[in-house]
Amino acid sequence: MGYRVKIDIFEGPFDLLVYLIEHAQMSIYDIKISEITDQYMAYVGDMNKADVNISSEFMTLAAALIEIKSKMLLPRSVPQEGSGNVSEDPRTELVAKLVEYKRFKTISELLEDRWEDTDMYLEKPQEDLTEYTGESDEYLNLDIDQFRTAFEKFLNRKRKLEEIKKHHKRSAKQRITTETRMENIKDFFRKSHLKEVDFRQLVHEKNDRYDIAVTFSSVLEMMKQRRLDASQPYIYGDITVNPTAELFCENQMQESDLQVKEEHHGR
Repeated sequence: MGYRVKIDIFEGPFDLLVYLIEHAQMSIYDIKISEITDQYMAYVGDMNKADVNISSEFMTLAAALIEIKSKMLLPRSVPQEGSGNVSEDPRTELVAKLVEYKRFKTISELLEDRWEDTDMYLEKPQEDLTEYTGESDEYLNLDIDQFRTAFEKFLNRKRKLEEIKKHHKRSAKQRITTETRMENIKDFFRKSHLKEVDFRQLVHEKNDRYDIAVTFSSVLEMMKQRRLDASQPYIYGDITVNPTAELFCENQMQESDLQVKEEHHGR
């Protein structure tokens, strides 16, 4: 059963479309395109009857909805077993645009709320209060014992800071470079003889963001050099890494060189 939209102002055609979808309690990923198109066209028609100046954006989206609706009415081909051909859903592009619109709208609302919050704070410029406090330095009024105690505290604090800095320098981790990690990955496949691994197996420090980042950039660089292949079946899914034939041959040559060196030393 249809309904009439009573809201007079929308920020744009996508704002109206999102409102219709949410009001009808539909999933944005499974839009009943026929129902939504009829409601959208009814609203645009009401705007036209009310002599409201309809922007071209509303009419462009209306045309797109009608096109999607017509495609949805056509019989969709059933993919044959083993063919791998799956007909694309006509709503896919529209859903992607709606998801992006909602994301940017949420961000804009968040920024607007922060703007309103900061607008409630008042700043007061700093005033010169020396005429009330005087310009004398409090340390000049100390006697010799108080001055010596303050100076000793200063020296102790400085000594402790220097000790902390030395300890920090000694314990700081040596950051690994992309070149070194690429060699590590190459050695990993040479020694393990694995044909497929999860990306996380290549990361040494699982909780170290730097180590994860440098491993990821190393895999990308080796893919660029055609030494590795990688695949991810879906967004945020596991990444599978495979050595290419080029890396396999490279490792074979390195192993041969090592064997020759070992035989030479054995003699």
